[in-house]
Amino acid sequence: MPENIQQKIEQLREELHQHNYSYYVLDDPDISDFEFDAKLKELQELEQNHPEFYDSNSPTLRVGGGITKNFPTVHHQFRMYSLDNSYDFNDLADWEKRIQKAIAEPVEFVAELKYDGASISILYENGKLKEAVTRGDGFQGDEITANVRTISDIPLTLKGDFPERFFMRGEIYLTRKNFDKINAAREEEGLDPFMNPRNTASGSLKIQDSAEVRKRGLSAVLYQFVAENLPAETHWELLENAKSWGFRTSAQSKLCRTMDDVKAFIEYWDTERHNLPFEIDGIVLKVNSLKQQQQLGYTAKAPRWAMAYKFKAEKVETELQAVTYQVGRTGAITPVANLKPVLLAGTVVKRASLHNEDIIKKLDLHENDFVFVEKGGEIIPKIVGVNTEKRNPANPEIQYIKNCPECGTELVKPEDQAIHFCPNEMHCPPQVMGKMIHYVSRKALNIESLGQETIAQLYREKLIENPADFYVLTKEQLLPLERMADKSAQNIIDGIEKSKEIPFEKVLFGIGIKHVGETVAKKLVKNFTTIDDLKNATLEELCQVEDIGEKIAYSIVDFFKNQENNLMVERLKSYGVQLEKGESANEVLSHVLEGKTFLFTGKLSLFTRDAAEEMVEKHGGKNISAVSKNLNYLVVGEKAGSKLKKAQDIGTITILDEQQFLDLIGNKK
Repeated sequence: MPENIQQKIEQLREELHQHNYSYYVLDDPDISDFEFDAKLKELQELEQNHPEFYDSNSPTLRVGGGITKNFPTVHHQFRMYSLDNSYDFNDLADWEKRIQKAIAEPVEFVAELKYDGASISILYENGKLKEAVTRGDGFQGDEITANVRTISDIPLTLKGDFPERFFMRGEIYLTRKNFDKINAAREEEGLDPFMNPRNTASGSLKIQDSAEVRKRGLSAVLYQFVAENLPAETHWELLENAKSWGFRTSAQSKLCRTMDDVKAFIEYWDTERHNLPFEIDGIVLKVNSLKQQQQLGYTAKAPRWAMAYKFKAEKVETELQAVTYQVGRTGAITPVANLKPVLLAGTVVKRASLHNEDIIKKLDLHENDFVFVEKGGEIIPKIVGVNTEKRNPANPEIQYIKNCPECGTELVKPEDQAIHFCPNEMHCPPQVMGKMIHYVSRKALNIESLGQETIAQLYREKLIENPADFYVLTKEQLLPLERMADKSAQNIIDGIEKSKEIPFEKVLFGIGIKHVGETVAKKLVKNFTTIDDLKNATLEELCQVEDIGEKIAYSIVDFFKNQENNLMVERLKSYGVQLEKGESANEVLSHVLEGKTFLFTGKLSLFTRDAAEEMVEKHGGKNISAVSKNLNYLVVGEKAGSKLKKAQDIGTITILDEQQFLDLIGNKK
């Protein structure tokens, strides 16, 4: 029977890998999304019931879920060089002359789109994804394998006749559509939008929860094969081979016989890039012959056989019509330039962020100035200069506002920050609504039926002023609202009622204490099991909690000094919202680890670090944060580093692998 189950699991894995290849590489799906999801679910259930057949490259691991607190530094076996840049065709002509001087034979080039994202190096051994490392400084980078596994464009297992061991280099990026989707979700939660897809993609790769990385919808393109021995004579042939092995390569790449072909390719994409579903900032050119590449070699920082042609950032001139000011959830004031509409990089631009008062002063901005607006790699346009020759001398300088545009309160500007704030956090409308939008957001109380528009309506009708007011809303109050049907109203009431089951750490995150994010909220709940314990904690007690510094501690103390906040918290308690650690969290399964201390290190594969620490507590043990003589057990995963060495040096610490730890507690997860 186990053999039959193993065969079924392996068959499903193979099928799903093939379907992923058809969908992401060939762009030719051979089954529906519904059928794919059904097979994936079947495989998930089989793997869950039979963990003995675990495979780190199973398609089910695409969904993520592993937590990585630290990303180990890994040295690149083959250095990841930078590329020299060119900005016009004269630069390319000079580059071609240098090549012709070194190589007395015809030279072909491969022209590729220069994707605007984060560079990655992925190691494959025996057809399996082994390790993924960021570019870093070119000599070493951060190991982010768990996060890269969640990207569907990147194959976990290969097909065909592939080399035994090699690296694939590529770019991880965000499509415009997914970037817009992320920002729409952030704005709905009252958070500031991300500035551009490149930085968002790069930042996403360092998120600790791989399940959250999966939700970002990252894409990838692979463009360079690296190994001791190259199984081809040209770069173009390597790209073709990589595609047959299962890699998604750029469909727009072109083999160019002459530099005229290269120039035609560049001119075409300088215009057409605005129609692509992703950002590019130039074209990468490579000598096609691998033998010629070897002859040309490298400078101290870049290969002589490659060049990046960078597109000039598009810049247009338009008229500044007014400067307005936005108030964020935290009270931060953002000045915005309202512009005479102008076409820029394929879209009509009407607004540009001015960020803060310092930027306005640096630009020496006057009313009705004619300004230069640039997009470059930024999705959000920015003003990069002023055409002072067109300025009317009678137009006054832009003066930064002194009072909040929404509530009239005098603004404050902390000495160590460039941003002005409205201090009226309890009664300034955008701040009040922002806090309530944050409270119902997915990562907090997750009241899906309460959207941004509904909250704005309820606030305008004076039905809500803070999160506690949600719990006294009635269906009769909701029905008269615009576009509110009976079913919608009932869904809201049901959603609010269900939110009373949400655990304490999510509620703590949801009530919006400044600087208390998801991770901080979890750590606070571990140390202060009720909201009253947290409220009564001293500054010193707060600072003793791991990762809680003075800035966060002062913010917590200040929150509870405010009587309106205390009243809101008391009301939430009275309505049944979870403001203490649940009994299930404190449930003790056994006392087999009583009096023993534990620390986990390395990359864990059988459980997450949080789950491991929870198991220790549920079986009577204690987690500590450092290797010392007080440590009884060090549980090590893959690539355990300095903590393992230190424990071995001490000599009295018992070292376990993950399975031995599970055996110690009777395999009770």
